[in-house]
Amino acid sequence: MGISHRINRRRFLGAGAATVTALAFPPPAFAQGAARVVVIGGGFGGASCARALKQIDPKLQVTLVEQNRTFTACPFSNNVIAGLRSIEQQQFGYDGIAADGVTLVAQAATAVDGKARTVGLADGTSLGYDRLVLSPGVDLRFDALQGYDEAAALKMPHAWKAGEQTLLLRKQLEAMDDGGLVVIAAPANPFRCPPGPYERACLIAHYLKTKKPRSKLIILDAKDTFSKQRLFQNAWKELYPDMIEWISLSQGGKVNAVDPATNTLITDFGNHTAQVANVIPPQRAGRIAAIAGATDNTGWCAIDPVTFESRSAPNIHIIGDACLAGAMPKSAFSANSQAKACASAVAALIAGRSPAAPKLINTCYSLAAPGYGISVAGVYVPKNGVFADVEGAGGVSPADAPADFRAREADYAQSWFATTTAQVFG
Repeated sequence: MGISHRINRRRFLGAGAATVTALAFPPPAFAQGAARVVVIGGGFGGASCARALKQIDPKLQVTLVEQNRTFTACPFSNNVIAGLRSIEQQQFGYDGIAADGVTLVAQAATAVDGKARTVGLADGTSLGYDRLVLSPGVDLRFDALQGYDEAAALKMPHAWKAGEQTLLLRKQLEAMDDGGLVVIAAPANPFRCPPGPYERACLIAHYLKTKKPRSKLIILDAKDTFSKQRLFQNAWKELYPDMIEWISLSQGGKVNAVDPATNTLITDFGNHTAQVANVIPPQRAGRIAAIAGATDNTGWCAIDPVTFESRSAPNIHIIGDACLAGAMPKSAFSANSQAKACASAVAALIAGRSPAAPKLINTCYSLAAPGYGISVAGVYVPKNGVFADVEGAGGVSPADAPADFRAREADYAQSWFATTTAQVFG
């Protein structure tokens, strides 16, 4: 590859094999008929888990509850905002999952009765389960930022759930005059996709550089450090000199309030009035997790890292962005890895066996521009009740990599997305 990558690829790929082979143990036999597993949430976590359960044992009665008939993926949605990709390329259906024998219920889950082991649906009916898997993603905390609510999001879009908000932010950028100011407000940890706001800044800057070169972009950040910081900042200097300004927490970057009427973001150190304001608010686990009694005072779900079972709600397992997974970030790659391990654990528990401790992997790819990719990767194992990094098994892209290396990383990102969406939804 011309330059030594800091990731130990042999150990990294070995960890991936361990995750995949966890699906290969003999299917369990159930003395009193097939067990019922209900999965709520049809994203990278829930859809992957439902499909993996049927692969482990086709006799399992697996039901996937997802109110949307089309899934719109967040990974690569920043490309849509920058005009590099269509929203249709982000959208996937559930026909492949149904063909595997998973029962699809296109309704919202509105209640969970842990004692009766039932899930209430929006139409008033209910589903019984032996084990329940929650993969509800995130909800935006509209109560956490003064002046920012669902109405304000129509003026100052978050675009943190892919779909209409993604297109709204794209249209605002297209309508902005050359020389305008774009402001991104990034929240404190934890939140979905830690590198996401900074990739977004890069790709918006790419759009501005090519279409509206007199424009500027400011990131107002509620943190002093962020994922892949050195790589992103190097890319800003190389690709977008004098176009992107990052204002950290200690420099007054935390946004305390917004005024949608004037598109103003308010900090302790001053106000910033933008032509386009992208406000990413704090987040928490999707609402059904709280209804199920699976969230703690942080708004997220504490889990057993071996079984993914809730620390507070028996027989309920949580995967993906909603769970507190220790060192594992909230990413689609993480959700997909967790889903397969959770499916193995659920099947083992139903069969009366002790689940094996998983070894999980994650890679977060980001694009700083078309053909310019960077990444951070890790391997994780249960330790002291949480997922911990396997020392020496991960790493980040080299800071001094040449252009051909960055291009390959961009290709890897495309390949990951294509392969994963095909496996999950194809």
